[in-house]
Amino acid sequence: MELVKIEKLVDKYLNAETTLQEETILKNYFTGDFVAPHLQEYKAMFTYFANTKDEKFTKTIQLEPKKSKKINFKWLSVAASITLLFTVFVGKPKYDEYKERKQAEKIYAQVTKGLQMLSKNLQKGENAIAQLNTYESKVNNALKLIN
Repeated sequence: MELVKIEKLVDKYLNAETTLQEETILKNYFTGDFVAPHLQEYKAMFTYFANTKDEKFTKTIQLEPKKSKKINFKWLSVAASITLLFTVFVGKPKYDEYKERKQAEKIYAQVTKGLQMLSKNLQKGENAIAQLNTYESKVNNALKLIN
């Protein structure tokens, strides 16, 4: 009968439902000499708990006081201001250079477009002159034949 009671207490213990008195009963049973063979696996756990209960830590612990790390917002704001000024002084010439480059590219595109239009018109004029030269040479040939 006692074995059935112990088995029920073990189940309750594993489900974390035991009281302190029931845990004392389990501790006394498993630290004793006679433990049922099918419950031997729990004996090591309860004997460990009983043995470690008597252990004490004897070394001294050296505690150092915490050094408080205060953030000095005054210095943080000074650093942010310096960073901002540095960025403006370094970035402004680069920005101006970027604007000049974009403007130069725009002007280059306009000049290229104008030169292409001029080239087209010159080719039209060249074609017209070539036709006139052809016409003139034919007229001259016809006049030579008449004379």
